[in-house]
Amino acid sequence: MVDLIILGAGTAGLSAAIYGVRAGLSVQVIENNLYGGQIINSPDVDNYPGIPSISGFDFVQNLHSHATGLGVSIVNDTIFDVSLQGSVKKLISKKQVYESKAIILATGASHRKLGCPGEEQFAGRGVSYCATCDGAFFKGKDVAIVGGGNTALEDALFLSNNCKKVYLIHRREEFRAHKTVVDAVRARENIELVLNCTVTEISGDNGVQRVCLGQTTGGPNIELPVSGVFVAIGLDPNTRLFASQVELQNGYVKAGENCHTNIPGVFAAGDVRTKELRQLITAAADGAVAAVEAAKYLQ
Repeated sequence: MVDLIILGAGTAGLSAAIYGVRAGLSVQVIENNLYGGQIINSPDVDNYPGIPSISGFDFVQNLHSHATGLGVSIVNDTIFDVSLQGSVKKLISKKQVYESKAIILATGASHRKLGCPGEEQFAGRGVSYCATCDGAFFKGKDVAIVGGGNTALEDALFLSNNCKKVYLIHRREEFRAHKTVVDAVRARENIELVLNCTVTEISGDNGVQRVCLGQTTGGPNIELPVSGVFVAIGLDPNTRLFASQVELQNGYVKAGENCHTNIPGVFAAGDVRTKELRQLITAAADGAVAAVEAAKYLQ
């Protein structure tokens, strides 16, 4: 039995662990993959205040070292069932049952992939899933963004402030985004709409150089010379494990800025919870808040 279990060892989870130990709690972190979360695959991180430039791997390594240096136990195990109600929270794996008095859900969210050739190969080398994270690296260059919802169109507007040209690729004729955002995109001179198209391949040498498109209307294939491809076709929050117990909203754990869920002693932090901005800094902030709230709950 420990005071606090944190499910997930990304930025939110490791930040929560640091704050949990500093609050005097016994803390255990459980992660079914390598610690670090999505950011570990980013070669350059330049949007965390106070750290002008660092690789995602080094950023995560620093977090990990900080947490373990304080005595945090990080366990690599796969949880297949949870029991979150009551004063004792249980996480069940094939190896054992983990028990704690409070738990923080920090399982994150996964970006939906295009599934085309070249996507995995050029991830972090021109293929990005976060325009606000990586857009600055493409200043003055031509890029493409794929998607038709609010996020994709808002990202296109964001990128157009720095990029020479932005191709907005969507598989349909109409957008799902709000009309005001669509109108703003159509009015932006350096955004070109490429509709009724899907990405069939991303290619290049050391980095992205072109994106190949197939037309859904049956026309000839299209090739666009670009230095970057931003994928904005949605996120899938990693909530399957506890979806039947914790209240969700649009698939995310329903929790406000205090990170409280509908279950006493259960908190949510990072990309898995309902929020407007999913960035490293908000994940770290969530981790700190959730850990402090957990300490208050236990007191």
